[in-house]
Amino acid sequence: MTNRDTALELTEIVFPEHANHYGTLFGGNALMLMSKAAFLAARAFAQADVVMAGCGDAQFLAPVPVGSVLRLRAWVSRQGRSSLTVSVAGTFEQLGQAPREALRSFFEMVVVDKSGRPRRIPKAYPAHPNPEKEAA
Repeated sequence: MTNRDTALELTEIVFPEHANHYGTLFGGNALMLMSKAAFLAARAFAQADVVMAGCGDAQFLAPVPVGSVLRLRAWVSRQGRSSLTVSVAGTFEQLGQAPREALRSFFEMVVVDKSGRPRRIPKAYPAHPNPEKEAA
């Protein structure tokens, strides 16, 4: 399932405090921003609280210089009973230049109840019409 219709876009500017000693976006800050976008997309999709269960295949495709505008697009690419996979792609722009792809990753998110325990995503899968068959 790919659901780009429920995509979320997060826009940030890269300030010096986000940079490494080369003057480009520090990888740890890039992961934090991507996880923030994944969280917001998963929460909006599930209409419930979510937590991150994992992150995979983070790719840093190009250095993002200080002063760049970073746009992160996050969308739910897989839905399970209580978990979601959120794909995140990031581009950056500098004044007078075309956007360039910079970041890519995916995040496993889990829908949780008030005590932090996994719970079914509301309306993810309808209840089985015959409960006896579901138990079998």
